[in-house]
Amino acid sequence: MKIKKVLCSTGISGFLYKDLAAIKAGAEPDGALLYKGKPVTPGFKKIIQPGKTVSVMLILEDGSVGFGDCAEVILVGLAGRDPMFDPDVMVPLIEGPISEALIGRDVSRFRALAVEIDRMEVNGRRLHSAVRYGVTQALLDACGQANRLTIAEVVAREYATTPVKKRLPVLAGALRLDWAQHDRMILKRADVLPHTPFLSVRDHVGYQGEKLVEYMQRLASRIAEIKDQDYFPRIHIDLYGTLGELFENDPAKIGAYIGKLEEIIAPYDLLVESPVIAPTRAEQIAIYKAIRGEMDKRGIKAGLAIDEWANTLDDIKAFHDERAIQNVQIKTPDMGGVTNTIEALIYCRKNGIGSCLGGSSNETDQSTRITAEIGIACGANMVSTKPGQGSDEGWMILVNEMERALALIASRQVG
Repeated sequence: MKIKKVLCSTGISGFLYKDLAAIKAGAEPDGALLYKGKPVTPGFKKIIQPGKTVSVMLILEDGSVGFGDCAEVILVGLAGRDPMFDPDVMVPLIEGPISEALIGRDVSRFRALAVEIDRMEVNGRRLHSAVRYGVTQALLDACGQANRLTIAEVVAREYATTPVKKRLPVLAGALRLDWAQHDRMILKRADVLPHTPFLSVRDHVGYQGEKLVEYMQRLASRIAEIKDQDYFPRIHIDLYGTLGELFENDPAKIGAYIGKLEEIIAPYDLLVESPVIAPTRAEQIAIYKAIRGEMDKRGIKAGLAIDEWANTLDDIKAFHDERAIQNVQIKTPDMGGVTNTIEALIYCRKNGIGSCLGGSSNETDQSTRITAEIGIACGANMVSTKPGQGSDEGWMILVNEMERALALIASRQVG
């Protein structure tokens, strides 16, 4: 089955872009979401601004359409990530040089063509990660349609993986101040929660760490009040480097504070993402390794998850080589082509690294469905809710997509 035509449409993402550099520089909050002041990161016109997407549609010979969505993470342009992409620039690129490379190509197989696009250069420059992400999604979707297979089956066939037999655990987000949202995730028995963001020492953690302590105390109390008797979720918090700022990157102080949080949230297991965001990958590796060492000395069992500076498979390998990684948030838009996400998940599984197949609330329903099935094929340890930050919608899309795919795969194995 060959590609007959390539079309694009410009759309909206599930959330927003945030200029983290401006927020950390002291931008004054303006309500629950916005900030006053000027942006710092190149490409931003405001500190908080709507996200955009480009949908790539591959029209096949039989009239069927495979599509994927170009999207980026919220904190675009940070820690080695590509800058914010402009749909007005990207659409002509996709409908021009990329289309020329794709029209007439056979999509009965996925991997080789997707790798080709992921490595493609135009005018001596590699394609933006968002473009590589969206175009390779479309190729994967088209391959599934051409073969009448689920996306999970296509990935398993071409990478020799064995799909899981039941849906993956879901990391369900809940915004820090929205306790009704927390309650809904507890009632729905979210496997992992709340992935709530703590962006600012001043506003979210406290100059003595007191605001985060108060939050964890309230969370532990609320789970105990309303949970089913047999429900024990894993607790995951995303700190966006605030512990490094608070404790001046002192591994002993950071480790001790995480130990305090672990005591508060017990008996639930704790996973802490991005306690530090260093200026370079090498410094990030060093500080993570030092924090883990301090925690081990104190018998602190909480897990550490790396996000920033683990944007590619090479990054993940670099952390692993230095024994500086336990768990990783695989941000699918940062990885570029979905082939890189697949290979990263396989690498993590082989090397005992906990993998959260994440991405961003700034994605779309289509990119969420596709990555959910990739997770099934590659055995991710968990998937995080996306798009948007409403949780319920992302939870629904992920769970339903996984259950549909698993049912289809099981029916064919029985037949």
